[in-house]
Amino acid sequence: MGSSIWIHAAIENVWQAITEEQSLSQWYAPGSNWDIPKLAEGEMMTFTLMPNDHNQLADPLPMQLTIQQVQKHEIFSFYLEVPETVIAMSLAEQDNGTTVSINMQGYEASLANLKALLEGEDLPHPS
Repeated sequence: MGSSIWIHAAIENVWQAITEEQSLSQWYAPGSNWDIPKLAEGEMMTFTLMPNDHNQLADPLPMQLTIQQVQKHEIFSFYLEVPETVIAMSLAEQDNGTTVSINMQGYEASLANLKALLEGEDLPHPS
């Protein structure tokens, strides 16, 4: 079981929002930075988690992620250290919008942020 949400947005726009550094930094743990030198399978990217109310961090925590799959408008997945811990974001066109699914639980707040960002609303979980 994972988390999913339907967004009233074209799949192209949703794809941009889940694969571009600037967009990711807005909805996925807002305020935490992404550095994606190359969007391709096997490439490394860095996600820097910033201290906030939801974690016990005293300092920013940079994490090296390996991109596992990039299938445009379909799936973007990556893992931290070991391939068994893959986070996969999948897209599917549905009812004049796009359904975004993440293969892990606990991403409801992030997905709600993504939906708000793409639909032009205020982020429900800004920090």
